[in-house]
Amino acid sequence: MKPNFFKAAVFAVSGTIASMAMPAMAADEASSLDELLKKVEAGYAADAREAKAREQRFIAARSEQQAMLAKAKQTLKNEENRSAQLEGTFEENEAAITEKQRALKERLGTLTELFGHLTSTAGDLRSNFQNSLISVQFPNREEFVTQLIDKMSGAEELPSIEEIERMWFEMQREMTESGKVVKFDTTVTTADGQKEDQTVVRVGTFNLVNADGEYLQYVPETGALQVLARQPSGPYMGWAEDLASASSGMTAFGVDPTGPTGGSYLAALIDSPTLSERWHQGGVVGYVITAVGVLAMLIAIWRLVVLSIEDMKVAKQLKSGQAMTNNSLGRVLKVHEENPSMDSETLELKLSEAILRETPRLERSLNLLKIIAAVAPLLGLLGTVTGMIITFQAITIFGAGDPKAMAGGISGALVTTVLGLIVAIPTVLLHTFVSGRAKKILHILDEQSTGIIAEHTEGKAG
Repeated sequence: MKPNFFKAAVFAVSGTIASMAMPAMAADEASSLDELLKKVEAGYAADAREAKAREQRFIAARSEQQAMLAKAKQTLKNEENRSAQLEGTFEENEAAITEKQRALKERLGTLTELFGHLTSTAGDLRSNFQNSLISVQFPNREEFVTQLIDKMSGAEELPSIEEIERMWFEMQREMTESGKVVKFDTTVTTADGQKEDQTVVRVGTFNLVNADGEYLQYVPETGALQVLARQPSGPYMGWAEDLASASSGMTAFGVDPTGPTGGSYLAALIDSPTLSERWHQGGVVGYVITAVGVLAMLIAIWRLVVLSIEDMKVAKQLKSGQAMTNNSLGRVLKVHEENPSMDSETLELKLSEAILRETPRLERSLNLLKIIAAVAPLLGLLGTVTGMIITFQAITIFGAGDPKAMAGGISGALVTTVLGLIVAIPTVLLHTFVSGRAKKILHILDEQSTGIIAEHTEGKAG
């Protein structure tokens, strides 16, 4: 039993060692159990030596850490001492600065009020320079004023005499140049976005034009000078071109003094649609209203011409003793001439029939005019409602953050209402006028018919 137990113990130990140091055993395998036992014993001795060496390293590291800790504590103490010294120096400096500022304030005396006015004036001047057209010719003036304001706003420095004189010079130059019409070269951004060197003419602080007579817009945020996308109509561009080509004398010129630097109205022209653009804003409904309006005008003109000619023929018939068939009255009178012996009741019916036959021809298309006058405003209302629906759908999608776009949509929707009223109002007037012409002729027919019946009855009675 003992040899078997010993073998089992050896195999168990060898299995444990195999699981712990499989790579080493793979490289150096024992050839016998004795050799394996020796190697196990040697391994224990090596582990003991390694543990001893590791312990020695730990002891040495602890000593080093204690030394570093002592050094760090000493450094902290030194820095605390230096911080206390710096705080004392800082307080001394603050006291010295306060004393110096008090002394400076006492020595400035009334100059403090002067510098306050100077700072306020410089602020106003900087705002004027940023928006002035003169800055196109003399750029970067506001930088000097800004530096002067920053200098006067602090308590460390005072403006020099040269700086104060230069500010006075800039003010004087601004006033002098605002009364001049001058020509100079600068970079202009064209309507298609290209930058070109052009000769421009500045009219005081109001407007800038180039050699082609185009009005220019100054953008203070970028300092750029660009051609207005939409130029004023009428003779203004021609006058501007004449001014750009003139070298002396008097020349007519259209000045736009609106806004802080002039030209604000011209700049607003970009957002103002023309009459044609407003008409197109009506869309399909606007086109339909326009077509209906044109049709109404053509019908009204046609009926006016026809009824005027008929009126002249009826007037000629009234002066004639013989019935003519080229007019409505003549055709009614022809009934009496063709039936001279007819009794009065039958003649009256024959004349009434003749008048009824003439009535549709005289009142032709008048009902259509009345319908157009009534339908045109309804079409305009339809266009407005559909336009408002589209506008509110856009607000639902994009929000109401841009009141300009929302107002543009509402304005476009109202165009159809305007078009409807423009068509309806003259159509109603024309219908009344044309209908009056027709009723006048029908009244003559009725009057003449009644007279014929009366004469015919008197003749029968006599």
